[in-house]
Amino acid sequence: MTTTVSANRKGDRRERELVNALDEAGFAVMRAPASGSATERELPDVLAGDGETFYAIEAKSSAGDPIYLTGEEVEALLFFARNFGAKARIAVRFDREDWYFFHPGDLYTTDAGSYRVKKETALADGTDFPEFVGETEKVTLGEVGGGDGDADEVDPETGERRTILEAVRDGHMPVEDALDVL
Repeated sequence: MTTTVSANRKGDRRERELVNALDEAGFAVMRAPASGSATERELPDVLAGDGETFYAIEAKSSAGDPIYLTGEEVEALLFFARNFGAKARIAVRFDREDWYFFHPGDLYTTDAGSYRVKKETALADGTDFPEFVGETEKVTLGEVGGGDGDADEVDPETGERRTILEAVRDGHMPVEDALDVL
């Protein structure tokens, strides 16, 4: 029981942290009351908008283990987002990392119908917080390598970066090692 209460407190704290960060980034934002338990309707954890784009966000955090969402959680998020006119997003945060965002359709689906996000997946494939709020823009491997993939146009330093990024993408190098090298 203590573990559940402690985990709930940590989850609440992380949701408030996300709300505050979105607010500081200029979004109108609110945390749903008790994230659905205060009502029989399933509500997303966070609603946020910047006047042009609106998000319904299910927020999850973990010390390091993979994060799982039930099929029902994701279906409820998609239903609410569609009816509200918002974009559905899953926000994940692992200890000592920033928030990463995913469209529910981009998550790994288990054989049992649950959804899973591993820390490595979040770091490699997730939309980080600055990109989510429009402060930065993701650069693809093709853009780093000169655009059309012609190796003759790539300077050695850019080619080395591309090789490192491809190694991370293909699972041959941990993100932490790539950061050290870059």
